[in-house]
Amino acid sequence: MGWYSYNWHPYVTAAERRRQAAKKMAKMQKTGRKVSPVEIAGRKIATTFWGDAWCKNLEAYSDYANRLPRGRTYVRNGSVIDLQIEAGRVRALVSGSAIYEVDIEIKPLVKKRWTDIKRWCAGRIDSLVELLRGSISKGVMEIVTRKGEGLFPSPSEISMRCSCPDWATMCKHVAATLYGVGARLDHKPEFLFILRGVDPAEMVEAVVDQPPVAGKTRKGRVLETSELSSIFGVDMDIDEASSEDMSTPARPVKRSRHTPRILKKSPSKTNKKTQAKPSAKKPAAGKAATRKITGRKTAARKETTKRVTRKKSSTQKHASGEKSSKMKPTEKKPGILG
Repeated sequence: MGWYSYNWHPYVTAAERRRQAAKKMAKMQKTGRKVSPVEIAGRKIATTFWGDAWCKNLEAYSDYANRLPRGRTYVRNGSVIDLQIEAGRVRALVSGSAIYEVDIEIKPLVKKRWTDIKRWCAGRIDSLVELLRGSISKGVMEIVTRKGEGLFPSPSEISMRCSCPDWATMCKHVAATLYGVGARLDHKPEFLFILRGVDPAEMVEAVVDQPPVAGKTRKGRVLETSELSSIFGVDMDIDEASSEDMSTPARPVKRSRHTPRILKKSPSKTNKKTQAKPSAKKPAAGKAATRKITGRKTAARKETTKRVTRKKSSTQKHASGEKSSKMKPTEKKPGILG
């Protein structure tokens, strides 16, 4: 095989690269090494949230835009014959003009940055399964993919080396390896958290572990019963109240405490009315009594008058009788006629 100047290998077709890759993998497998090639189905490298977000982050930070298209071509053609991901490190074998070794180191996530991510996502992630599947809200997606503040590494956090003679920091072999990571995240999204040295379960548990921030309302905090009652308009102590009512039937007595107050007020009003009525009727009673007394006096006067009249009449009759008896011998009839 001829060499170009500056130690460059001659151009090799895609078919030849695939043949070399298959030969290399067979040789590695014979030695007992486990090979994990990157296989792309279709034109799109990544189809899930985590894989696609990784590729977009890679394209956003690229200082060598012309290197990325060649890297996509390499990964689609199956040139990445082995890809190994571990904590803070990615190693790969890429078939080109020869088989090149790629070594990429990624710094672990800064503790403060990880704490902020957990705090921002607190209460927004239901389960670890949903997180790894990418079944998360738009707000969480924006947080984890935020440039310079999310889970994905920036160029300053990535160190890249390749055994090829290309002088560029990101050669096509490195680009193919990084795209291969995006394709791998489609099937194993937990590799992203392994690379950054964090536990994804902490994002789900952050609602319990993280204290509320002063002046800010956390969506993931535990609501009190009074708050639930005000939000949903439901008394959350219904069960407790019902059990107490069944065990102690003295609860209705509390309601009767209010009734005496009402009854006290109503008799006072009626008493006032009843007290006012007799005062108004007293003059009438006095008049009736006066009438009775005057009637009695009048009757008594009449009786005395009658008695006096009777006595007078009886005395007059008696006197006239005596006169008549005396005057009988000398009574003159003409006087009577006259």
